[in-house]
Order: sequence, then structure tokens, then C-alpha cells
Amino acid sequence: MRAYDSVIRHGGDEFLLLLPDVGSAENLAAAATHVLASLAQSFQVHGMAVASSGSIGVAMFPDDGQDFDALLQQADIAVQHAKDAGRNMFRFFDEGMNANMLEDLNLNTSLRGAVERGEFLLHYQPIVNLADGVVIGAEALLRWIHPERGLIPPGRFIPVAERSGQIVEIGQWVIDEACRQIAAWQGTALSGLVVSVNVSMIQFKRGTLETVVATALERHDVPPACLELEMTESALIHDPESVVDTLHRLKRLGLRLAIDDFGTGYSNLSYLQRFAIDKLKIDQSFIRNLTGNEQDQAIVLAIIQMARSLKLTTTGEGIENEATRLRLIALGCDQGQGYGLGRPQPLALFEAFCLEVQGRH
Repeated sequence: MRAYDSVIRHGGDEFLLLLPDVGSAENLAAAATHVLASLAQSFQVHGMAVASSGSIGVAMFPDDGQDFDALLQQADIAVQHAKDAGRNMFRFFDEGMNANMLEDLNLNTSLRGAVERGEFLLHYQPIVNLADGVVIGAEALLRWIHPERGLIPPGRFIPVAERSGQIVEIGQWVIDEACRQIAAWQGTALSGLVVSVNVSMIQFKRGTLETVVATALERHDVPPACLELEMTESALIHDPESVVDTLHRLKRLGLRLAIDDFGTGYSNLSYLQRFAIDKLKIDQSFIRNLTGNEQDQAIVLAIIQMARSLKLTTTGEGIENEATRLRLIALGCDQGQGYGLGRPQPLALFEAFCLEVQGRH
């Protein structure tokens, strides 16, 4: 910093940098870049090299605020956007951030009590056996029907629910509703379908996931093998020792475990067996251009061969056409999911789709 700049510890790991007379936003951007580069340089602590990083939010006087409190509030909003964008970067405040924050607050308020008011429902996307096209299960996908705004996309409200912790209650409802539907299919032509449910890192951290699953299985008296929990690699790696214990307890209940979006995260192979995983769902970013991209084909083939050696099932996500399905079969993939095989559908349409497929076989 310059001699007349100020650096203030605001609390915890937060600092304020006050830079008077910067002249332009370009100068501020250069200063922020310099600070991030300085933080990235490693330093020695008791003979150990330690590296750090930071996220910076920038607010400028007078455009973003007329006093210190207003500028601090806007900078705080901007730094949250810097963190959401991947951390170790800076963001300037703009009014759109304020609008997004207010929108998130409104969604957060509306989410409270949404479970009790019956505003959620599940859609089901078919998962098929690639070899013969038979529907063997479905991924349960959460939908929110807001009483005033109608259908709100999951990508819009789930991050809000995770940040507020409400995803725990919502996730509990999803697991219970999936088990209720599995029970309703028992003794019918759809008996034996496996329903996959996504669980978030927040649900793992709460430490109640095992109890929630066990309670739902018992309440609805469903075969545990018909329920599959999907989690991302990042959720598994966050606290591996704790996660290993939780997953093994879940496994003892008799349900199946899958890693979603495999190949886009840490892909730490040493954890796969420790986590007692049953299935790898190959991320659609590798599947989308599979027939025209040799590198994607090599990656998918490597995942399939590795999974086979570990006795794991593989599912290709994002299959949109017959050529991709045939290529995945040739590569040895077991299962498939995507718009080319079946879109997410309300319950009645999903059941009709499954019965139609059964009729063809």
C-alpha cells in the first residue's frame, strides 16, 4: 500500500483497505491484482511453506456510497460475489449485485415453510440400461411451485437453500417423498425401480443424514436397495474421514451410493473404495461431444475401465441422441440418462413412459 493508504483488520480474516485518490477504476483493479499476487506468495512458518489467497470486493466513492457505512456494505456484497465466482479474485460492486441480494433474501423468506405448505414436488428422469433400453430407475429432481411466481428453477433456489441451511429440511422431505413413491410402486409393474436422490454437503455436515434415511425407509417399509443417494466429489472430499464413517453406516442400511458429475472434481481414486461407492455417473460435459471428440472418448473410456476394475457401475449423463448411446455401449458403459432417453417428467407422465417402454420389451 502507499504511505497514505490504510489497512485495517475488520475482524476474523477480513481486512479493509482504504485507498484515497485512486484516480480511476483501472488503478483500483491494478491495486487489487497486486494484493492478490502478494497474498499468493508462500511464506515460512516453523520451516513449513504456507500459501494463502484472498477474495476482494471493491466499492468506490461517491458512486457506490456517500459514507463509510454505505461503502462497507457494498464492498461486502461485492466480496461475496468474488467468493461465489471461485475465490482468489476481485469484483467491483454494481447495482445488479444489490438486486440479486434482495432476490436471494426474498427467496430465502419464501422457502421458509414451503415444505409444510406443500409447494415442492418431484419430477423423475428415467435411467435406462444402455444395452436394451429398459428403464431400471429414475433420478428424483426437486421442483418448487411458488404460489405467486409459479415454477422456480432448482438452479435458482437450491443455492439459496444451501447457504441458509434450509436444504437440510428440504432434503429430508425429498428422501421421504422418494421412499413414499418407491413404496407405492411395490407390487405393480414398476416394482424394483431404483430412485436416485441428490444429497448436499450441508446434509452431511449436519450429521443427521443416516437417521433421516433410516427413518424414511422404515416409515414406508421399502427395500433399501431401491434407494440410491447421489453426491458430488467435492462433498466427499470436504471432510473425508467423517464422510467415510457416514457412508459406511448408510451402506449398512442396504441402499446404494453414487458419485454424481464424476470427472469434474477431485477424482481422487484412492477414496473410491474407502467411500463404498456403487456407481460413477460420468459428467455430461464429457458425454455431450463424445462422438466427435477423441479426448472426451479417451476420458470416458478410462473412467469406465477403472470403474469396471473396481466393480463399480457406470452411468453416462446427458445422452441426447442415438449415436451417443451407441458409442457409450461400445465403450462399455452400463447405464444412461439424458433428454435423448427421457426428460424429467411429473410422476404420471414418468409412469406412463415406463409402461410404454416395458410394452416394447
